[in-house]
Amino acid sequence: METIFVDQDLCTRCGICSVVCPISIVDAADDHTLPEVREEKAGMCIVCGHCEVSCPSQALLLNVRPDEKVGIPAGAGALSAEGLGVYLQKRRSVRHYTDDPVSRETILQILDIARYAPSGGNGQPVQWLVVHDPENVQKIAGLTVDWMKTLLQSSHPMSGYVPGLIGAWEAGNDVICRGAPHLLFAHVPEGNPVASVDAIIALTHVDIAAPAFGIGTCWAGFVAMAAASHEPLQRELGLPAGRKSAYAMMFGHPQYRVCGIPRRSPAQVTWR
Repeated sequence: METIFVDQDLCTRCGICSVVCPISIVDAADDHTLPEVREEKAGMCIVCGHCEVSCPSQALLLNVRPDEKVGIPAGAGALSAEGLGVYLQKRRSVRHYTDDPVSRETILQILDIARYAPSGGNGQPVQWLVVHDPENVQKIAGLTVDWMKTLLQSSHPMSGYVPGLIGAWEAGNDVICRGAPHLLFAHVPEGNPVASVDAIIALTHVDIAAPAFGIGTCWAGFVAMAAASHEPLQRELGLPAGRKSAYAMMFGHPQYRVCGIPRRSPAQVTWR
């Protein structure tokens, strides 16, 4: 099976496709040939698509779901540095939510953006578990508190911190999921040494994309820690065998809007 298709009428033989291939398997064209991936190298392709999207004449097509190929509309995605900077600077963790549910359509639109997040070797190991039912979110929060109780007499770094959280929960204050209606878990293969980082990158894409849809997010660190070791919570999540939760994020419609940008310490940079 051909790895790439090249339109000989469009190809200018510029050689960019060969240069940008991270695996160096695309042979550059010459006066008599077109770019190609030889059969003995085809199995090395990581289907990253660099060759295709870097072709200035759009002559090359990677033979992976070719029917999904779409062009970039003129002007689409063109962001000014200033505009992007303000968008990111005003992003806030949301800890107060309305009761309005986020539609499954909106969630899928956000996750469709996140699937383009980079991953090691383009392995794309991240899959998602969406806890959409608020009652199930609260059940998971309760199981997280149960995990905290197991730390009380331990040497765990959280052991001195959890009594206040447990007390707040038992007093009716949801300090675990902050009343969020939904939870998102990124899960990855257990044996993949870089997949957990890939999950954080993908969740960051969710975190950045969500405000554009009017959705607020907050990294659910307590839930993520509990999901890493607390078997009752792991059973509740019911992830497929061989996969583990890498991290979790709460989300929903924000109760309040962001009206400014808070101060932050200057970047600490060392130059070499």
